[in-house]
Amino acid sequence: MGAIVDVILGMPPLLAYVLVFAFVFAEDAIFVGFVIPGETAAVLGGVIASQGKATVWLMAPLVVLAAIAGDSVGYEIGKHLGPRFLDSKPLRKHRKRLDDAQDFLRRRGGWAVFLGRFVAFFRAVMPALAGASRMRYLKFLAFNALGGFTWGIGYVLLGFLAGASYEAVAKAAGRDITAGVVVLAIIAVIVWRVRKSRRERREERGEASGA
Repeated sequence: MGAIVDVILGMPPLLAYVLVFAFVFAEDAIFVGFVIPGETAAVLGGVIASQGKATVWLMAPLVVLAAIAGDSVGYEIGKHLGPRFLDSKPLRKHRKRLDDAQDFLRRRGGWAVFLGRFVAFFRAVMPALAGASRMRYLKFLAFNALGGFTWGIGYVLLGFLAGASYEAVAKAAGRDITAGVVVLAIIAVIVWRVRKSRRERREERGEASGA
């Protein structure tokens, strides 16, 4: 794990900027957030900056720009595709969560766009749902920009601070021990996400069979 971390942190600055921007942008524009959450890329960008491989003053605005631009593309997809988007194959297996997102948007309007930025599934689909619901773009953009700014700055700074802490602990306890702790933490998160996903699928199947 220590070697993997070193490889990631050793990426050339330009490649680091491009990859972080691309992952954050694509999460909402083409829904890769189902596979690679945007906050992972944002935090990684902050970690890279903390190691001096990039500057946090450029990384943070890039993440904010990617979040806002990606959401705007997602909005246009929902606006022009509408029902075809809602009935697309990737979303059929998430019908309950999609219904929850639609209900949240109906109840909260623009604030659903802002708050949805902080929930992985909502972040991936809320822009398209806003477009499909014909929310005015200027209203969408205002809440989208507010959410993108808060989320982007927050997660990049989180990664920046976490990266600085990693280095401090590594010097005190040894990089291999620290890397082992990081591995255990990552495994715990993965196990939690897998169990949560399986539980949600079981609940969706139960609802489908009971309907």
